[in-house]
Amino acid sequence: MAERSREYLTSTHWGTYEVKVSKGKVVALDPFSEDDDPSPIGPGIIDVMDGPSRITTPMVRKSWLDNGPGSNTNKRGLEEFVEVSWNKAIQLVADELSRVRSNFGNQTIFAGSYGWASAGRFHHAQSQLKRFLNCIGGYTGSVNTYSFAAAEVVVPHILGSFREHLDNSTSWNSIIENCELFVALGGIPLKNGQISAGGTGKHIQRNGLFSAYEAGIEFVNVSPLKSDIEHKIQADWIAIRPSTDTAFLLSLAHTLIVKNLVDIDFINKYTVGFEQFSEYLLGKQDGIPKSAEWGADICNIPEKKIIDLASAMARKKTMISVSWSLTRQDHGEQPFWAAIALASMLGQIGKPGTGLGFGYSAMNHIGLNRREMRYPAFPQGVNKVKSFIPVARISELLENPGGSFNYNGKEHIFPDTKIVWWAGGNPFHHHQDLNRLIKAWSKPDTIISNEWCWNALAQYSDIVLPCTTSLERSDLSLTPKDPYLVVMDKALEPVGEAKDDHEIFKLLAEKLGVESKFTDNKSSEEWQNWMYNRARQSAAKENVELPSWEDFKKAGWFKVPDAEKQGVMMEKFVNDPIKFPLSTPSGKIEIFSNTIANFDYNDCPGHPYWMEPLEWLGNATVNAPLHMISNQPKDKLHSQLDHGAVSQSAKINGHEQLLMNPSDAKLRGLKDRQIVQIFNARGACLAAVKIDEDVMEQVIQISTGAWMKLMDGICVNGNPNMLTPDKGTSNLAQGPIAHTCLVEVKAI
Repeated sequence: MAERSREYLTSTHWGTYEVKVSKGKVVALDPFSEDDDPSPIGPGIIDVMDGPSRITTPMVRKSWLDNGPGSNTNKRGLEEFVEVSWNKAIQLVADELSRVRSNFGNQTIFAGSYGWASAGRFHHAQSQLKRFLNCIGGYTGSVNTYSFAAAEVVVPHILGSFREHLDNSTSWNSIIENCELFVALGGIPLKNGQISAGGTGKHIQRNGLFSAYEAGIEFVNVSPLKSDIEHKIQADWIAIRPSTDTAFLLSLAHTLIVKNLVDIDFINKYTVGFEQFSEYLLGKQDGIPKSAEWGADICNIPEKKIIDLASAMARKKTMISVSWSLTRQDHGEQPFWAAIALASMLGQIGKPGTGLGFGYSAMNHIGLNRREMRYPAFPQGVNKVKSFIPVARISELLENPGGSFNYNGKEHIFPDTKIVWWAGGNPFHHHQDLNRLIKAWSKPDTIISNEWCWNALAQYSDIVLPCTTSLERSDLSLTPKDPYLVVMDKALEPVGEAKDDHEIFKLLAEKLGVESKFTDNKSSEEWQNWMYNRARQSAAKENVELPSWEDFKKAGWFKVPDAEKQGVMMEKFVNDPIKFPLSTPSGKIEIFSNTIANFDYNDCPGHPYWMEPLEWLGNATVNAPLHMISNQPKDKLHSQLDHGAVSQSAKINGHEQLLMNPSDAKLRGLKDRQIVQIFNARGACLAAVKIDEDVMEQVIQISTGAWMKLMDGICVNGNPNMLTPDKGTSNLAQGPIAHTCLVEVKAI
């Protein structure tokens, strides 16, 4: 490869790095010069680029190769693979696609393919897969995200949009200058703020949080984990029972009413439905006032704490931040709805530094004072197939062909899935109740995956197409969520016979007679040039001049100037609700939604509502007395690079760490660093105990992301989704409820 006049650069979801190469190997990923708080995750790829887990040739499961589609599907994950040539692999896939399309229809091809692979705008595996499938008639896909599916569906009914408000969160700068009290439900975990979808240039969450603290802002951390806010911040820790956030918020709202602290002018001008909600809070509907005493009993929080906090929130300039994790629990629609209602009652929405935020430090771009830019994505084309599933209903799709499901006011049908194709994700990380998924996974005739390493997805596939990593191809990081545009250099040649996803689908498109339709007669370089120049045109409309394609490639990166005005969420609406109404039926904040009420779901009524979750400490049993929190890891993004040195160094004897309160450890006779089994009726995994007072009693915490590896049905690496329940949040959103999970722990 030709020498460069600058260091190689690459961008990832967790940061930008300067790539050092020696003798054809990556030897270092150094922090980007612009980033003063770099993520440690990046170098985790170095030792596994060409390690023993790398897939270097196309592979086919033996029974499938010998006997064809549908053969011995119960052996997925157990059976050996056979190496085949690319010509053979492409022919096998093309033939299988033709068979299924002809005999069963394109709706029987499922390409949910939940993403997070490369941060590159062109080599976005999910987009490449979906464009290809759209060229041959389409596929069944999925909607929403594991991150906040419940909010994605319910918040548009309340505020007219979710993503618009999420991406225009009030900036940290505005908070620092104007806020007095910051109430963080689910904390402000900086480990999550390492990440931003599509690439990260400069990390800002740590500086934002610490600057807010230094400005004298008081912080309240409402979480089972004290560590959800840095100790330096000296936050008031309210150790709440997991899955009771809605009850806590309702009791705060009730306190505002009985203490006459509601901003009635804001309620009357900007909201509808407060009367129905207040009747519920006061117990006029069910005879149960949602008082501080009521909330204290459910949440295991002192009644006085609730009353004092409600009073302080009304008295001070207050920001309420609701972590995305709050949606990943049973009835996960309700905490966000209740938080919006509470913020409306305080009357501080749309004002500088106060109001409401959807998860500060959930990603790096939340609270970033950036210009709102619009850049092109790799065009996927039009999907002629209209069937879909909510993202977390994969097992039901495979188990129940022809069955029905409710979603956002309508009834839909599960198609009879014959092919599952996954590119750029790992369902054996994201999904819940993995034993159930494994059984359902045996139903389709064929599982195809584009993978670069032998994780569980590859092991449970029939055909594995080895793909490149982002360091083995050129791309560009071009995300509107971050001001840095970054050239992603090809730093080394592909390992083995690996091909990038675009090349894989180009070969398949050629075989099926749609190559020109798929490529649009453009090379990969020409596609990237086209996307960048479209971005230049879009930027010019915002009075931002991007460098030419040639100058951009030479420089390696470009930073879009910061926004001139500090961002304030919903400011336009509050300043002029007639000129800038919300996209709700009323044009206002819908504390009560007639639309949702008319869906007549018994698990999601027309206003914020407390419903007892499937599992919580209020119904714990002798067999499952502990509540397990499985949150995001510090040392990887989801399960990416779990096999790399950075992630492995954080483990104890190869096992994920399990945080446990000293009293719970003592009760079970457990010692620090001891290997234990976490279990319930759904499954089991191993972990290593870390005794820590930062987790409340009767709660344990283990990060997600450990690669599933089963021995006698137990995940020895520590994947907590062996235990989490696979149930929808409600009939409205059908989101995941991983944080609603009771377990027990024992020594092994």
